Amino acid sequence: MNPVQPNAQLDWDDQGRPRSRVFDDVYFSDQSGLEETRYVFIEQNRLQARFAALPADGRLVIGETGFGTGLNFLCAWQLFEQHAVPGARLHFVSVEKYPLSRPDLQRALALWPELKVFADQLLAQYVAIHQGFQRLVLDNGRVILTLLIGDALEQLPQLDAQIDAWFLDGFAPAKNPDMWTAELFAELARLAAPGSTISTFTSTGWVRRLLNGAGFKMKRTPGIGHKWEILRGEFLGWPAETPAPTVAKPWFARPPVFNGERRALVIGGGLAGCASAASLATRGWQISLLERHDGLAQEASGNPQGVLYLKLSAHGTALSQMIVSGFGHTRRLLEHLQRGVDWDGCGVLQLAFNAKEAERQAQLVEAFAPDLLHLLDRDQAQARAGIALENGGMFFPEGGWVHPPALCQWQAQHSGIDVLVHHDVLELRKVDDQWQAWDGDTLLASAPVVVLAGAAEVKRFAASADLPLKRIRGQITRLPQTADSEALATVVCAEGYVAPARLGEHTLGASFDFKSDDLTPTAAEHAGNLALLHEISPDLVQRLHADTLAPETLEGRAAFRCTSPDYLPIVGPLADNPAFAQAYNALRKDARHTPEAACPWLDGLYVNSGHGSRGLITAPLSGELLAAWLNNEPLPLPRSVAEACHPNRFAVRALIRSNVAKAENNL
Repeated sequence: MNPVQPNAQLDWDDQGRPRSRVFDDVYFSDQSGLEETRYVFIEQNRLQARFAALPADGRLVIGETGFGTGLNFLCAWQLFEQHAVPGARLHFVSVEKYPLSRPDLQRALALWPELKVFADQLLAQYVAIHQGFQRLVLDNGRVILTLLIGDALEQLPQLDAQIDAWFLDGFAPAKNPDMWTAELFAELARLAAPGSTISTFTSTGWVRRLLNGAGFKMKRTPGIGHKWEILRGEFLGWPAETPAPTVAKPWFARPPVFNGERRALVIGGGLAGCASAASLATRGWQISLLERHDGLAQEASGNPQGVLYLKLSAHGTALSQMIVSGFGHTRRLLEHLQRGVDWDGCGVLQLAFNAKEAERQAQLVEAFAPDLLHLLDRDQAQARAGIALENGGMFFPEGGWVHPPALCQWQAQHSGIDVLVHHDVLELRKVDDQWQAWDGDTLLASAPVVVLAGAAEVKRFAASADLPLKRIRGQITRLPQTADSEALATVVCAEGYVAPARLGEHTLGASFDFKSDDLTPTAAEHAGNLALLHEISPDLVQRLHADTLAPETLEGRAAFRCTSPDYLPIVGPLADNPAFAQAYNALRKDARHTPEAACPWLDGLYVNSGHGSRGLITAPLSGELLAAWLNNEPLPLPRSVAEACHPNRFAVRALIRSNVAKAENNL
């Protein structure tokens, strides 16, 4: 894992313009940044005509090197708003090594009052911008900004997208030569859609030659202001003499582009189902959201308080990357909800309750930026939490608690979503190009696409019966707030967690029971939760009078978490298992061999499950991932993370393992 990327270090001139200390360069022209952006990037990529030509369900994808102050993005958004028809969408993907802090971004954008209506929306969502892929959904999903935070040559190779227009921006080649390289330009070519255009403010000869060498046909064109010339070009195709870029293995490749009627059934009305429905509905899909209970969020998503807790690794694992990206996405969604009732960004304190945990925290602090997490000694931790503690620990200032049903309700209220309660789907049948949802002899609904989002219940369907999902029972305890417990100011975690009160009640949890199938809350698990509270803070035990509470009198609820063997969610398109085993039978003999056969997809069948105790963080972004596959859009996560979450990973491992097992049997 690379060292932490700090925010941009800026100086401000007497006109209030920002300048980078690291690169000793300006962010935009001192003549007129706005005019330069419009001329160099908007005009040279012919964006006005291209936006105007988009059909109602069309989209344009712009890629950019160097997000900077967001000026190019806001200008493109403004033009899109002026010229694109309703229903068209703009995707903007931008890489940035040193993102501006929110106060600096606000100060820089104040220079352009004509962009204020767009800048305000960007600033409202500019929270929890951390290392890796960060997705911002703007203008009710009409505009999607994906920021890749980190070094361009580390982030862009992980991007799975087709870019229609490139803004080659960033600090000048003389100031930042590391960015203007053949390696970077090869990435721009790999990501370029057929006919993709490109423009840049520089006309440096070696930049033009390197871009031509990568497959772009570059032309010098008159400049603006004090720039005599600039460059623009288009992508002609990958150069014949250059080795072709590696393609995804066929079982992780994108399914054929869906061109049918944009209607889908989403089965399951919890966090994963509501997120999947919302992500598709914002893209113009009509969704039937089928829930077997009498309302949304009745199972694991129905707890009164869930915690935005980040279980991270210092080693940049797929799960850790997913959690940082998912945390940011959820944290931005919460800005739409009512703070104090639906959620609270009160922070999360993870206590260093033993030596092993303290060592883990010390490694994490080295790997992540302090605005995501930092250490507090015992005195600082007590001051932050408002109660006496035995230990210090690690603090997540942007974390907090969420009332999951509120998030589900907010996502499901989109006009394109029809919520159908008391709809218990027992069987799926494919008839012609439609998936039919049946309950016994009753046809409940049909559509060309189905998303299975019912946690472990997805195993009831033949197509997903082999997914290795297991249920883990968890019970929370509800404790009435007291005058003394009002002091608790942040979520505090050790082996369990306790949250500041919501509507007069604290949530305490949560037990882990791998064996029980009974969802009736038990006194024994209430007692276990109280023991977890003792580990967190004996002082809080006293403040809540918890020692005087009889476990059998306590209120709570139990639900099943649904988890996979590698703790990553299972998100993506489903394949026909028997046909899959046949198509890739060669893996039994040689795990390194990649057969070329196309994956036998079950057209229109997707899954979003296996979120374990992290559903608040991973389920909403997984909805975006499904929508990206179904709409052939840029993925919101690194390609390697999307593959690590892919349902086909288990079928591939099973084939390879059968080869290993056979070899061992022959020994």
